[in-house]
Amino acid sequence: MTAPASPTKVRGETILSVDNLVKHFPITQGVLFKKQVGAVKAVDGVSFELRRGETLGVVGESGCGKSTLARLLMRLEKPTAGRATLEGKDLFRSSGAELRRLRRNMQMVMQDPYTSLNPRMTVGDIIGEPFEIHPEAAPKGSKRRRVQELLDVVGLNPEHVNRYPHQFSGGQRQRIGIARALALRPEIIVCDEPVSALDVSIQAQVINLLEQLQDEFGLSYIFIAHDLSVVRHISDRVAVMYLGKIVEIGTEQEIYERATHPYTQALLSAVPVPDPDARDDGRIIRLTGDVPSPADPPSGCRFRTRCWKAQDVCATREPFAVLRAADPHPSACHFAEVRPAA
Repeated sequence: MTAPASPTKVRGETILSVDNLVKHFPITQGVLFKKQVGAVKAVDGVSFELRRGETLGVVGESGCGKSTLARLLMRLEKPTAGRATLEGKDLFRSSGAELRRLRRNMQMVMQDPYTSLNPRMTVGDIIGEPFEIHPEAAPKGSKRRRVQELLDVVGLNPEHVNRYPHQFSGGQRQRIGIARALALRPEIIVCDEPVSALDVSIQAQVINLLEQLQDEFGLSYIFIAHDLSVVRHISDRVAVMYLGKIVEIGTEQEIYERATHPYTQALLSAVPVPDPDARDDGRIIRLTGDVPSPADPPSGCRFRTRCWKAQDVCATREPFAVLRAADPHPSACHFAEVRPAA
């Protein structure tokens, strides 16, 4: 199975552009006459670009809006506001045949490799289901052959098409999910924590497989994860989210070696190190207070209630992720600066 070559597809050009994407879930009261009394601001003004052939890692604490962002991009949720442009088309205004074509070009790998697969369907039916929805992707009579090719591409035995998901291990089930995502030959794959439910050794195998497939098919990834080490290994650029917003974005080297936002610095300081003597050398940043509710985020900078740099301006003026004189990359902090070595 080989990816179709096209002279118009230039590696590095912008393939997906997201501008001020917002998703608020309403909070209502009442049974018969529901009244909206507030909103959970799951995603609240996210902007970024994804380039062809690159991996954009998205990291942040649980509840920061990473998975909601993924669901919005897959059109599984309707945005409250904002715009996403794929192939020059507005993803949220498209419908009918145009939307079907755009959806074919963006697929998703789920977090749980077992619940994302129908236990009543064979592996052949699961991987071949996209061909039922998009019959133009597989010529008549070639479905079984294409499914076997996909199994071989992800490192599974092509003769296992008649097995069921429960007959495979966790890592093998995730490979089945990846094969299903590849079926329609998309250009973008959204990976929503694809290795968090796997053993460490299996995680490495799946990450290596994703990198191999990216090189072979020219894929672009949006890779969502908690594990900062995994994100660093696979990502070209990294976006750090906090309470529904991107607070810092830059290349892998900029984020991991020259982080300027206090929240990013706190996350990186919490990464375990193999040297016991370096664990208590003052490098760990211990944040005080609880994570604010996304239904009632703080005014100004959302991180100010836990930030050791917070001043009066942080409560009155919201910082935006822009380049500042002291920043090597965009950071949403009034006092962004590279943390000096401990």
